[in-house]
Amino acid sequence: MLAVFDKSVAKCPEGLKSPHSGSVSALKDGVLVDYFSSVNPGSVAINLGTAGSLVYTTDRQNPLLPRLFAVVDDIFCLFQGHIENIALLKQQYGLNKTANEVIIVIEAYRTLRDRGPYPADQVVKDLNGKFAFILYDCSSKLTFVASDTDGNVPFFWGTDSDGNLVFSDDAEVVKKGCGKSFAPFPKGCFFTSSGGLRSYEHPLNALKAMPRVDSSGQVCGATFKVDEETKKESSIPRVGSAANWSSQI
Repeated sequence: MLAVFDKSVAKCPEGLKSPHSGSVSALKDGVLVDYFSSVNPGSVAINLGTAGSLVYTTDRQNPLLPRLFAVVDDIFCLFQGHIENIALLKQQYGLNKTANEVIIVIEAYRTLRDRGPYPADQVVKDLNGKFAFILYDCSSKLTFVASDTDGNVPFFWGTDSDGNLVFSDDAEVVKKGCGKSFAPFPKGCFFTSSGGLRSYEHPLNALKAMPRVDSSGQVCGATFKVDEETKKESSIPRVGSAANWSSQI
């Protein structure tokens, strides 16, 4: 799976871009989407307009970590993996028996967007399993991306020469678009348009970028670690609050 988001809806965090990037413009003329499709025949590409693109294929996938795609009310979501407590989550979100993992993620997001009772970090933490997902809401122009706590699903991100963000389960695809400005997506973290990168395991701690160095000694993106010394203020929203919940996710 692949997502390329314009920097207007997914701002690159400090530290991810390498000074020796050598990257291309991933959005220009659909270069990266075309490359993904060329190496994955039968791929399905979704044009998100000026916000970017999503691409996925159901070929050559791990049967234990299947890829799923769904769109509900202009919310697009790519999901890979499986959720172990799926029955409990169906009940929690009032979903029918046929709902699968990707539908649960969309419903969890909608709960957050529409003033649900939990903060974003708790909603992601409630997903027990092996997973990575990429969600884009066309109506609010928000991204929502996350990976499980152990990084069981290969998942990478990077930034191209224009500062646009790229996400994929294929490291070679991210390298193609981002050069050396790429890294594994941090375990136990989630990324949103409004809040940037955060840890759902340690929601009150800030994250700090640690430069990655490749075998040739060049900086190659960054890993992000929980800063145990830096605390953030708790921002658990109230039920029924008049605040715009899009700022919470």
